[in-house]
Amino acid sequence: MTFSGFEKTDLINYPGLVASTVFTCGCNFRCPYCHNPEFVVQGSDETYFGETYTEDDIFSYITKRRALLDGLVISGGEPTLHKGLPAFIARVKELGLKVKLDTNGSRPEVLEDLVGKGLLDYVAMDIKAPLEKYVLLGFEDTEAISRSIGFLKTSGVDHEFRTTCPRKLLVREDFEKMSVLIGKDARWYLQPFNPGKTLDPSYRDVSSFSAEELRDIAHSLGMPYVVVR
Repeated sequence: MTFSGFEKTDLINYPGLVASTVFTCGCNFRCPYCHNPEFVVQGSDETYFGETYTEDDIFSYITKRRALLDGLVISGGEPTLHKGLPAFIARVKELGLKVKLDTNGSRPEVLEDLVGKGLLDYVAMDIKAPLEKYVLLGFEDTEAISRSIGFLKTSGVDHEFRTTCPRKLLVREDFEKMSVLIGKDARWYLQPFNPGKTLDPSYRDVSSFSAEELRDIAHSLGMPYVVVR
C-alpha cells in the first residue's frame, strides 16, 4: 500500500492512546465539506500525485518507536477500498500495536472480515447524514451503510460513530433521524464543521452548528453517550 499522509505522533485520534496515523489515497464518497480533497479527487494510490509514504516508510518508523507507541490509526480517504489493507494491518499487529480504523462504512464486507480476523481494536464510522441524504455525498448504496452500523453494534469491537455538522447539509431534524439509525445507546461524537479547504468550494463559506447548539441537540436526543468535540 501507498499512503498519502503520515502523522507520526497523534495524541487525539485514538482515544486514550499514543498513536501514529496513516492516510490512504482515494475515496468512494464526494462529501462537499471534505477537508482532505487531495486524498479524494486523485483517486487511488496509483494516481495520487502528492507526497506519498510506502509501507517500508511506515514500518521503519513505528518499529523503531514501538516502545513509545500504543497504536496505529488508519484513516483516509477510505481505507477499505484497498486490497492490501488486511495484510498491512496484520503486520502492524505483529508489532504489538493496537489498530483503529476510520471508515465511511461503505464496504461492510471488508469491515466484517477485518473484525472477524481479529485485526481491529477500535472502529470509528462516520455517520454523514440521514440515509436519504447520502446521494448528496455521491454515494447511493445506503444498505451498505445500514449493514455496517448493524454489524458494529453487535460485533463486540470497541467503536464510535461521528458526524461533522455543516448547516448546508444538515438541519436540526436530521439528528433525530441519525439517532434512530445508530440507536440510543451509541457512542456518538458530534463535531463542528470547520470551513476553509473543502472539496466543494461553495462550502468554504458555510457555517457550522456551534458547539453550544450541538450540546443542546445532544441533550434533546436523550442519548447518554453523545459528546460534542
